[in-house]
Amino acid sequence: MDFQLDAVEARVLGALLEKEIATPEYYPMSLNALVNACNQKSNREPVVQYDEDTVEVALEILRNKGLALRSTGRDSRVPKHAQRFTEEYNLGRREAAVICVLLLRGPQTTGELRGRTERLYTFDDLEAVEGTLHRLGEMGFTKQLPRQPGTKEPRWAHLLCGEVEVSESAPAAALERGPTDRDRIARLETGLAQLRSEFEDFRRRFE
Repeated sequence: MDFQLDAVEARVLGALLEKEIATPEYYPMSLNALVNACNQKSNREPVVQYDEDTVEVALEILRNKGLALRSTGRDSRVPKHAQRFTEEYNLGRREAAVICVLLLRGPQTTGELRGRTERLYTFDDLEAVEGTLHRLGEMGFTKQLPRQPGTKEPRWAHLLCGEVEVSESAPAAALERGPTDRDRIARLETGLAQLRSEFEDFRRRFE
């Protein structure tokens, strides 16, 4: 792979891939539609809030890398944008679906990928997803991450933004776990009891 993307470029490319497959009637995309696709709250991790200038800069960089194109014509009053990634690297529908979801939602297990790619491509089983991931891996586009403590399955990540570093320690969520619901309820009950006691003392002063 002779290019590397930053986070904004990855989100823009992922959004173009998604909309080309999911809503071909609205593809290629206007800048405004692409901004909305990048910023949508569903099927995105993390959720972002890019403005038009941010997306326009990313598009220009993607065009310079041969991964996007801009078209204007008599049938459209505004420029439209499309991806060239799948054409450039001769990727099929299944490869496009997997890399798209990895770009939009970060590292995921094979099972998560099968469920989340369903609206883009229907895989017969987990083995089909695994085979696609391995093909993309041979091209330098994906990598299986080491299984982390506390998890049942390893995750896969895309490498379009460079190598993915994974800590071998327990996930931060496990190490920095906040108070449980039971702890919060106990604190609320304690606080409520204290308020009741103070109120009773206050009331007795005026009896």
